[in-house]
Amino acid sequence: METISLVLASLALLTSLACMVLLFRGYAASGVRLLLWSALCFVFLTGNNFFLVLDLIVPQIDFRPFRLTTALLGVAFLLYGFIREAE
Repeated sequence: METISLVLASLALLTSLACMVLLFRGYAASGVRLLLWSALCFVFLTGNNFFLVLDLIVPQIDFRPFRLTTALLGVAFLLYGFIREAE
């Protein structure tokens, strides 16, 4: 069960990393600022998944505060970008 959780968390990490790279590339190509805010959100969501993988690898250390902080920062960047671009 631990192996499956680690594999799924690693796949989530790779997926969020790929989304982040593609969003940054899309922003560089088009200059649409909402892509920048979404990419910055995925920077923190990638960090969130990284801490999840660490949490599964090193069960003695609780990485939950780091995971929650990075998730909050990611959502805050995306929300700020939505509000800023709506103006």
